[in-house]
Amino acid sequence: MPARRAKHPVATLVAAAAALSVAASAAFAQDKTFELKLSHWVPPTHPLQKAMEEWGASVEKASNGTIKSKVFPSQQLGKAFDHYDMARDGIADFTYVNPGYQPGRFPIISAGELPFLVGDAKGGIRAVDVWYRKYAPSEMKDVKYCFSFILDPLTWHSSKKKIVVPGDIKGMKVRPSQATVAAWVTLLGGTNVQASATEVRDVMEKGVAEAVTFPWGSVPLLGVDKVTKYHMDAPLHTVTFQWLMSPRTYAAMSAAQKKVIDDHCTTEWAGKFADPWADFEHAGLAKVKAEPGHEVYAITDAQLDEWKKSAEPLQAQWTENVRKAGGDPATIMKELKQSLAQYKAAY
Repeated sequence: MPARRAKHPVATLVAAAAALSVAASAAFAQDKTFELKLSHWVPPTHPLQKAMEEWGASVEKASNGTIKSKVFPSQQLGKAFDHYDMARDGIADFTYVNPGYQPGRFPIISAGELPFLVGDAKGGIRAVDVWYRKYAPSEMKDVKYCFSFILDPLTWHSSKKKIVVPGDIKGMKVRPSQATVAAWVTLLGGTNVQASATEVRDVMEKGVAEAVTFPWGSVPLLGVDKVTKYHMDAPLHTVTFQWLMSPRTYAAMSAAQKKVIDDHCTTEWAGKFADPWADFEHAGLAKVKAEPGHEVYAITDAQLDEWKKSAEPLQAQWTENVRKAGGDPATIMKELKQSLAQYKAAY
């Protein structure tokens, strides 16, 4: 008898699980099937391709097959700079967005672009997403916010001369990774060259640009190692990204389907999505060091201090931009720094 009674809780759990499964199936039974277009602008060999495929597969499974998806890489559906508007306008259902490609449009999230603020990618992915969830509904109100993530810290890569101190940028043609770095280049007397990440090799090969801020793994991945020689071994800044959804697609879904999407638009999913990319970029330092004809060099503490001092006006500019947009820059920055500290991701 005691042995028989011990089985009853297990049987109850199994029955409950089966009932939940039946209920879930019933919830999706009458739902319209969606074929989501997931758009990005890097090549299919990039780690984000696999991340999007795995995210989409999880959504499909959780929705009992009613939300399927296909990934469109390499700007197939639109230019890198247009991906926010592509989500807004329903050209794609989900898009990979670099808000720094549109200077001045998203002043709050650009806090994450400031140099010497974020020092660790994995902690930073979570810290930035947790912090920005409060502000995304107003700053990115045209879309359905899913999550944010960041790059492993970037540094200088150049073709003609070593970049050691801020004064070396004067007179150089630079492809910046985002709007804040573009402002930095201008402050230092350089000229900015606008190009998406996949266009960097081309603009440098043609001599249109002489330097770029780039993450390590992407240097060989996107062929930038073929057009650069000098690489500073010092983390300078990161880049923020968003995974955003077309609001009209979300609105057309059933309550059960919306819950599936919401369950895949979390800070936990931001980490699952972007952690492998962070690992890939971090491993790129050793790859570049091993390539013949490349010089990877360190800078001194005094030189790093020069870089930090040169970036101070960028914080003041960010403060002014947020204030103009009606935000409270002191509170916003305090919250970001608290989040970075919580996730042990501060510089």
